[in-house]
Amino acid sequence: MGERARMLAQAEAMVDAWEGRLGPLERHPASEPDPARLVDAWERFGARMADHHPFFHPRYAGQMLKPPHAVAAAGYLAAMLVNPNNHALDGGPGTSALEVEVVDELRAMLGLPAPGIGHLTSSGTIANLEALWVARELRPGRAVVFSEAAHYTHGRMCQVLGVEGRPVAADPRGRIDLDAVAAQCARGDVGTVVLTAGTTGLGAIDRVDEALALRERFGVRLHADAAYGGFYALLGGAAYEAIAACDSVVVDPHKHGLQPYGCGAVLFADPGVGRLYRHDSPYTYFTSDELHLGEISLECSRAGAAAAALWLTIQVFPLRRDDGLGAMLSACRRAALRFAELVDADARLELHVEPELDIVTYFPAGDALSDVDARSAAVLRAGMEAADPQDSVFLGTLAVEAEAMAALHPGLARDADRARVLRSVLMKPEHEPAVEALCARVGELAERSAAA
Repeated sequence: MGERARMLAQAEAMVDAWEGRLGPLERHPASEPDPARLVDAWERFGARMADHHPFFHPRYAGQMLKPPHAVAAAGYLAAMLVNPNNHALDGGPGTSALEVEVVDELRAMLGLPAPGIGHLTSSGTIANLEALWVARELRPGRAVVFSEAAHYTHGRMCQVLGVEGRPVAADPRGRIDLDAVAAQCARGDVGTVVLTAGTTGLGAIDRVDEALALRERFGVRLHADAAYGGFYALLGGAAYEAIAACDSVVVDPHKHGLQPYGCGAVLFADPGVGRLYRHDSPYTYFTSDELHLGEISLECSRAGAAAAALWLTIQVFPLRRDDGLGAMLSACRRAALRFAELVDADARLELHVEPELDIVTYFPAGDALSDVDARSAAVLRAGMEAADPQDSVFLGTLAVEAEAMAALHPGLARDADRARVLRSVLMKPEHEPAVEALCARVGELAERSAAA
């Protein structure tokens, strides 16, 4: 039995023992599945599940996807079988306490002041929605400024909230143009500025440290969207240290935190924002005078299993720079730097932007934007369609506007409005020992695309 199977079995045994404290339970016949239907359903389900890319393997470097760690899966399974709801204490007393603890660990990792306030969410989108909702309540009628390279969540959530969202330019390396932000703030009608610590395209980190002056000059709120790159705060850096001075922060444990999907988080520096959530539910908040997490959340039902899985994970892999999760992130960072170095040394490939986190962008060598675009698409397709699975490589692409391409690669003829470049997300520590083979395979495919 493998490690994952042992942990999952341990999780099930723990729940069986917990259930057994109340004595035997007679299951109703209506709950029993028909054996023939069950066998048939499992067979068809297995065929459907086989229709996925190998997210677990280092040859998969396409999107921000990987399976949860076995520890997280076991913790989630154990709590899922109990099925607590962290909306109210009577729905999840044990997992609500775990959520309070893990949110405080995230707060400490990001350097926000104690006590602060925050909670887990079902996604980074909902976490950003809550941050912008609080911003709207505190700065009514004011606009929200964010980078064109920021996640599309911000523009969409501004529409949902009825707030004016104003995108400003990013530089060719994906960072927000702070001069453009200052120009918007000078108009006097901006309430909040969104800064991104790890864009989903390039993995770029906005200069949060330099942006702090905007609050002093213009009185705006600062929101840090660290959904992708937030856990890299463990490794330090000026921009990450400055997050501690922001008004709100979003981070997604279901990215670098080893969790299954359905685990985002929003945190606020000022616990006083809790008053904005205040509401009453006469059939819910009656079991305790303590804070119910539903009283500081826009969501109602939320899986207690998410808090359980994250709590168990960070007991095993603590939030430390040189241990636990920090060691994993260091491996991912080294993998990205080494991959970029290999690309730079390969005449068949060209590095697009030096990576700031673990996302590397590059492209097959060519003379014009149209060459780059066509060859990138060909490499992507050929890598996924390899006849031998052991020759496969799963990449992604990123569409880059011609102006940014010209700024970074002036030798390319500008014969198109944009070009796709290749994008590799090296967010698994297992990528580190695999980068040489991965880059060599991409180089082969790039050579073929040039000859086609």
